[in-house]
Amino acid sequence: DDPAFPPDTPVTGICGSGIIEVIAEMRVAGLVDPSGLIGSAEQTGTDRMVAQGRTHAYRLHGDILVTQGDVRAIQLAKSALYAGARLLMDAFGTETVERIVLAGAFGAHISPRHAMILGMIPDCDLARVTSAGNAAGTGARIALLNVAARREVEALVAHIHKVETAIEPRFQEHFVAANAIPHATAAFPHLGPLPEVSFNSDGGRRR
Repeated sequence: DDPAFPPDTPVTGICGSGIIEVIAEMRVAGLVDPSGLIGSAEQTGTDRMVAQGRTHAYRLHGDILVTQGDVRAIQLAKSALYAGARLLMDAFGTETVERIVLAGAFGAHISPRHAMILGMIPDCDLARVTSAGNAAGTGARIALLNVAARREVEALVAHIHKVETAIEPRFQEHFVAANAIPHATAAFPHLGPLPEVSFNSDGGRRR
């Protein structure tokens, strides 16, 4: 009912949270393999797959395509996020997490299930993955309006241990392993099994 977007307004693209959900669903449907490779029409059994040179794309709606480049971009972004979380887990000496809070305006719109399918976040009970919204803005307002809270923040700052991902020895290791969807080695028992497919360059077919 927004007058700025009448009913006949054409779809022109996909938002950030939307592309996360689309690629995650493509993985669930067996259209994308664990390496992030999009299958062909012959391999996947759907005519929505569009050949683009040596790669393939998925026709989502009309002329809107999810390309191999889109999948690779998401893989790079989610690998960096997972590697950062994994470094924090290393610092705490733990292999599992019991609760995940997604902060920021973007985090408020991400589907926890789809983020976990992609391996953007570590395995966790989905009921315990929540959003904090704009936590930084909320914290700034609290500190501005509450003197006691501001003193508490000032005291906490002295105890912060900063993990520099760029210089951490294991960052590259975690990043590379996280390129797979959801992950090359980490278990995701809360997700359940995903399709075992492989669309390699020698014409591998759906298994």
